[in-house]
Amino acid sequence: MNTPGPSLERVVSFACEGETLVGILHAAAASATRGVLIIVGGPQYRVGSHRQFVLLARDLARRGIPVLRFDYRGMGDSDGDFRGFEDVSADIAAAMAAFRAASPGLREIVLWGLCDGATAAAFFAAAHPKAIAGLIVANPWVRTEQGLARSYVRNYYGQRLFQWSFWRKLLRGEMQVWKTLRGFLADVEKARDTSGEQPVAALPERMRRAFDAFHGPVLLVLSGRDLTAGEFVACASQPGWIPILGRSGNRRLDLPEADHTFSRRRWQDEMSAACADWLRSW
Repeated sequence: MNTPGPSLERVVSFACEGETLVGILHAAAASATRGVLIIVGGPQYRVGSHRQFVLLARDLARRGIPVLRFDYRGMGDSDGDFRGFEDVSADIAAAMAAFRAASPGLREIVLWGLCDGATAAAFFAAAHPKAIAGLIVANPWVRTEQGLARSYVRNYYGQRLFQWSFWRKLLRGEMQVWKTLRGFLADVEKARDTSGEQPVAALPERMRRAFDAFHGPVLLVLSGRDLTAGEFVACASQPGWIPILGRSGNRRLDLPEADHTFSRRRWQDEMSAACADWLRSW
């Protein structure tokens, strides 16, 4: 994959509630009117695991889509204290203003988020629907104890039964069988537990409300080998989600072999190309 020259990437610093935030602008053609603001998950800084946000930004810019990736307060090169993914609205708003100021032709901004960055992006879009043109949410974070247990039972344990490495370790006596079995049974019990129903304001419900409130186009990217994605899929299969995700303009992209951060280059390239195609499709 070709990458843009250094002259197309520059540091952008901007203010957020008295603190200075730092980002990297990946410029594209001067005629570009739709750009992408990357909301990192983690918490981590603007480079991402195995430089995934750098690769994504450079690829999108090469395809004519400007990108800004930045550090929240308290992360990377930005000042201040980190506040958690549910309290970064001011950071996102400041980054959007800086993005527009640095890209005079920009008319639309799409938020791209991974993990709790995807959840933060959805919350922001729901609260500011007119400011956001679209959402790309990759493996959104909707973690609950029961949801994680269900994801383990459906994904991790189910996949392990079909892996030769599992049976080889079992036959060779390299596994703590009873410990593994106890863990499995404990997760099954958690997954089935209905003694304490999730309160209305639980994270999955708040995420559903956010998706419901935002009526712009959404690209949902899900990795097949990721417990976080598996937990979201389980939530999104509930009746309240189905009409929301089925809206015209919304699209789901499944990458069956990919992990949480698209750590192999072919997974990264496939995801990035699909995002670019989707961004140009409307």
